[in-house]
Amino acid sequence: MSDPSRAIALYGTDEEVPPPRVLRAGKLSAELEAGNLRYLRWDGEEVLRAVSFIVRDKDWGTYNPEISDLEVHEDDNSFRVSLTAVAGDGDQSFAYAASIEGRADGTLIFQGRGESAGGFLTNRTGFVILHPIDGVAGEPVTIEHTDGSEVDGTFPVIIDPLQPMMDLRALTHRTPGGLTVKTLMQGDTFEMEDQRNWTDASYKTYVRPLALPWPYRIEPGEVIDQTITVTITGETTGARDAGDIALSPGRPTGQVPPLGLGLRPEDIDRTRDRFDALRQLGPAYLVLHHDARAGHDADTLRAMLAIAEDVGAAPWLEAVIASVTDVAAADEIAALGDIAARFGQPFKIVLVSPAPDLKCTLPGSEWPETPDAAALYRATREAFPGARIGGGMFSYFTELNRKRPPVDALDLVSFTTSPMVHAGDDRSVMETREAHPAIVRSVTQIADGTPWAVGPSAIGVRDNPYGEAAKDNPRNIRQAMNWNDPRQRGLFGAAWALSYFADFATGGASSIALGGATGPFGAIHAPADFPQPWFDEHGGLFPVFHVLRGLARLKGAELAPLDLAPAAPISGLCATTQDGVEFWIANMGPEPAEIGLTAGAEVAVLDAATFQSAASRPTYFDQLMDGSDTLALDGFSIARIALKLSKPDLG
Repeated sequence: MSDPSRAIALYGTDEEVPPPRVLRAGKLSAELEAGNLRYLRWDGEEVLRAVSFIVRDKDWGTYNPEISDLEVHEDDNSFRVSLTAVAGDGDQSFAYAASIEGRADGTLIFQGRGESAGGFLTNRTGFVILHPIDGVAGEPVTIEHTDGSEVDGTFPVIIDPLQPMMDLRALTHRTPGGLTVKTLMQGDTFEMEDQRNWTDASYKTYVRPLALPWPYRIEPGEVIDQTITVTITGETTGARDAGDIALSPGRPTGQVPPLGLGLRPEDIDRTRDRFDALRQLGPAYLVLHHDARAGHDADTLRAMLAIAEDVGAAPWLEAVIASVTDVAAADEIAALGDIAARFGQPFKIVLVSPAPDLKCTLPGSEWPETPDAAALYRATREAFPGARIGGGMFSYFTELNRKRPPVDALDLVSFTTSPMVHAGDDRSVMETREAHPAIVRSVTQIADGTPWAVGPSAIGVRDNPYGEAAKDNPRNIRQAMNWNDPRQRGLFGAAWALSYFADFATGGASSIALGGATGPFGAIHAPADFPQPWFDEHGGLFPVFHVLRGLARLKGAELAPLDLAPAAPISGLCATTQDGVEFWIANMGPEPAEIGLTAGAEVAVLDAATFQSAASRPTYFDQLMDGSDTLALDGFSIARIALKLSKPDLG
């Protein structure tokens, strides 16, 4: 059996990613990546997460520009970058030139100027600026409007469903270390959205108000000319430490919630072929997706129910309701209820959503016709007696936040997320965990005492609320809006899933569903119409399988969070069972990390070196070895740490 490359073990793809170039001018630094800037810092402290000139298509996808004539000049007191680029596809293109100048006095100027020879249909072309959330949420900001007037504002704490700041010319904020940062935006009108809605770790200020028509056409010869000027003043107290790497449990927050998986009709056959592994994984429930518009019927429901019964998982129904009037929707739901009655009313929970709500309605746009939510839920309760009724959004938290259900009519509020709506690179995907605490606070407020659940969620995008479809990925690369993302099959995906479950479990989720058994969001290899390097030859289990199996077995155990910052190098949780204490932790980055261990700890580690062995061993994490004083974790490694001790005092 051939060994997988390290890249396949970590990321599921051999796609090469060039390292960013760090630009420096005195205390000012920034990373140059794909012609844009990330991580603007002054004396080591982050002042802005990114400044980017982007070109988007009519479905909100972001083009990867072809960059040429890239020139970089640096000296002790300044750096200068110039480039030309073309963004587009076979149908249209937009050509632009960009220049960046950074100075040791704390000034950075980024200009973009371009046009399209044949015209260009786009939802956004121009600058976006990302403010970080850590140490910024809830803090003051001075807002300068396009007429020159200034007002005082605050970065939102609870996630804003709309635009917290509009009609912008400049924003001035202070960093946690005490720097004053002014961001001036020229060339068009800008406004801000709270990107934590999509789990992005930023507030995004973007060009062109959403109230204007979109997509819009850049006419042939029309020039887009914009400039961003960042001015940094003051002295910083220093960059903040992301947190010590230590296994320090906080106060217990309840019990480990049940872990579920998604199941869609297109995955029925390949999931049947992987029954044994799915039984070993042991999900508490399966979310069975049903959409009559896609040809789903009683036969597909019967087949999915058989899978749930075979693996001992409670079946949940996730039903898309196509009808848009109250009467027609009630009839459609009643027909579904009749099918369920023939099957013996097997569904423990029934989730319903009107089909129009699968697509985004942007702020300022007219909501499409849908059944009245309360009437929809009443009809569902009548059609499925004995089932708990859930609602919210089958799409993302964003849509739940913008169209909140009548929670008093529900037994459960639900939503999903994906970390790659806006960006598909490794760091952006992992940074989304910084937004999870805000999602938890916000959905708890929305639910107002009603239990809430999240999922099925995965790295990949199961649906695209903002365009025609998620992106196919025949080249097996990292890109935003991927339907089949390669990292699902790597240690990266396992680390992301562990952190995701830990964040929402300790945040109060009543249930958490992650991905599926097989397919693009799966944990078990099965033949598919997209590439799965190494696994297509050898088959087996993805690293995320072992994480999901371990977490599923902890259901009902006393749960405690780890005392770690959201951006700490590791993530995980602590659970107390009748056998002792278990820690499940993940190294969230590609670089090695080291943690201290308590005497008597037993450990099992899944990393690049053991990737191949674990792919054929469902019980891989059952075999523990004696630990030492410290535990070294390779990039994106997963560790199970067990202490066979009496119940500790967790404070």
